Amino acid sequence: MDAPASTSSGSSSRKPSVVVTIGMAGAGKSTFVQRINSYLRQNHEKAPYILNLDPAVAHVPFEPNIDIRDTVDYKEIMKQYNLGPNGGILTALNLFTTKFDQVLDLMEKRAPEVDHIILDTPGQIEIFTWSASGAIITDAVASSFPTVVAYIVDTPRTTAPATFMSNMLYACGILYKTKLPFILVFNKTDVESHDFALEWMRDFEAFQAALASHSGSRDAEGEPTYMNSLMNSMSLVLDEFYKHLKAVGVSSLTGDGIKEFFDAVEESRDGYEKEYLPELARARAAREQSLQESKEDSMNRFMKDFSLDQAKNTHATDDKWESEEENEDDDDVDVNLIDRSDAEPWPGQYIDVTRMRRSDEQAQWPRPT
Repeated sequence: MDAPASTSSGSSSRKPSVVVTIGMAGAGKSTFVQRINSYLRQNHEKAPYILNLDPAVAHVPFEPNIDIRDTVDYKEIMKQYNLGPNGGILTALNLFTTKFDQVLDLMEKRAPEVDHIILDTPGQIEIFTWSASGAIITDAVASSFPTVVAYIVDTPRTTAPATFMSNMLYACGILYKTKLPFILVFNKTDVESHDFALEWMRDFEAFQAALASHSGSRDAEGEPTYMNSLMNSMSLVLDEFYKHLKAVGVSSLTGDGIKEFFDAVEESRDGYEKEYLPELARARAAREQSLQESKEDSMNRFMKDFSLDQAKNTHATDDKWESEEENEDDDDVDVNLIDRSDAEPWPGQYIDVTRMRRSDEQAQWPRPT
């Protein structure tokens, strides 16, 4: 089998790895998910657990275990809330997020049966990466399972230096926003090899040379344009970013590079356990400490205000409950209670004639005149 040995049968306590696929529209995310789904089914003992989070997709080339379209109706949301396509997708994702605790319960229930959980996100990358619902889903999953972000890049469209730089800046932003292990996946390598991208990432001078040779890099006077100077500067800034980044080239059509991708997932899993989990524990401890300090501060301010109020209002000390000795006189007051249940009837007493008979001596039956 071609699957990594570490993903084969092992300890039952080992949690499955979560792969969150993110990428620009048309980068091939759904096709990539279909390819890794096929690869795992062919080369692995356990099938993956797949979640589709795109409510607007008409068809997916795989069978998801959990589909957002079963929970929310994207078109109906657009009609009810008078929204456009992007607003409908965002609102559908927000509504689905309100039930994501149930999704986590299902994932926890299926965890012993799977080794990989795959999330296919909406095509509109900004809806998932920069929305509150996307952050909630990512943080919730990452706090429960080892999670890796796979950023899918459309390799043929990245041959232009400006497009390449745009993708790298977006990847950098997602990396520092999620703080999760990150893998750059150059897709469609059957059309265009990703070697040029790896060279640009390793050698910023090669990128600057490609940028200088690209049309439109100089103005009419032969001077570098503003965009040219900006991208030159950004290539120097991102040089440190590239050093700590894993990059693989895959073809979702032919399946080339899928094994290398899962090797990178296993390496990233180690990074998750060594870096992300300790950071998550520190963040939780800091939050609990902050909450405790806030409670103590509130209590101290309350006691301070109470002391000041007592000092200003000297009559406040006179307002107190009476002692039991002072209330003893009230306890000796004679109260005459009358229980008329067994007493003789008195004039005007109500008598329910519907419950009496002629033989009753107390009844005063009227006589005809």
